[in-house]
Amino acid sequence: MPPKADINKAGWEQSEFPILCETCLGDNPFIRMSKQEFGRECGTCARPFTVFRWNPGAGMRYKTTVVCQTCAKTRNVCQTCLLDLEYHLPTQVRDTALGAPSDAPTSDINREYYAQNQEAQLAGSENKLGAGRAASAGREMLKQLARTEPYYKRNQPHLCSFFAKGECTRGSECPYRHELPVQNELSKQNIQDRFFGRNDPVARKIMAGHADKQGLKPPEDESVMSLFLSSLPASATEESIRTRVVKSLPGVDPSSLRSVVYVAKSRCAFVNFKDRESAERAAEAWANGLDLDGERLSVRWGRSKNASASAAAPAATAAT
Repeated sequence: MPPKADINKAGWEQSEFPILCETCLGDNPFIRMSKQEFGRECGTCARPFTVFRWNPGAGMRYKTTVVCQTCAKTRNVCQTCLLDLEYHLPTQVRDTALGAPSDAPTSDINREYYAQNQEAQLAGSENKLGAGRAASAGREMLKQLARTEPYYKRNQPHLCSFFAKGECTRGSECPYRHELPVQNELSKQNIQDRFFGRNDPVARKIMAGHADKQGLKPPEDESVMSLFLSSLPASATEESIRTRVVKSLPGVDPSSLRSVVYVAKSRCAFVNFKDRESAERAAEAWANGLDLDGERLSVRWGRSKNASASAAAPAATAAT
């Protein structure tokens, strides 16, 4: 009985070719690919799907698809590396720049039902993401961070665990890399965080580095939890600023926003957060500025109280 006719297999996916990025596909023009229908369950929605396996090139490791095509189309990602197909960046970086929250459920109860509904909506379309939702600052940020050339180093073999223990006897014939593993935050990656765009260490490193280049390096004073917005449009109000701030930070809890102080005379505002981490996430998201009513706002870190007091002391002394 065909899978679609069997009620127990109604959600199972069949496909003829995977959705891959150029890096995962490899530079081998004569690639051979194996196909296994319902070979494993999707890494996100847990539905059985067609698994593809191939070798992207000489000296590279075999690669395989880890999520179904429905999930890949929903998030517009590669089925293997789970990076965005257009910008070749982690989904957390893309969603932060676009201000696009992920509405996919993360619980085991609803994810299969959600995937089946998305499969019906995606029939005949490429992906669910809208191309016109990105503000100009977000598009500029993605263009600066996008990888334009394939990064085939990502296809290298995994590290040899026996070599790390000093027990590998294969020598040059070992198909794995003879290098010692480096333990850092980048070694703590998983499929769920990469797909849903949450707590991804690679995305955090990319956005933090970009913010530093744009002059938004976090100040050493941990008590600074405010960002200064300038060049506000004349139509701006405290409510419109607050609404724009919340919508532009889908990965930040709205309750972490302490207050928005709008100075109409100077056309500037202070955005105050309750914790330092939320302020840093906002600075990373607004590295190229924040768009409000068609205007590009300049973003800077607020000054610490100690710095403000030390700057005011010489001025008071000079006045006396």
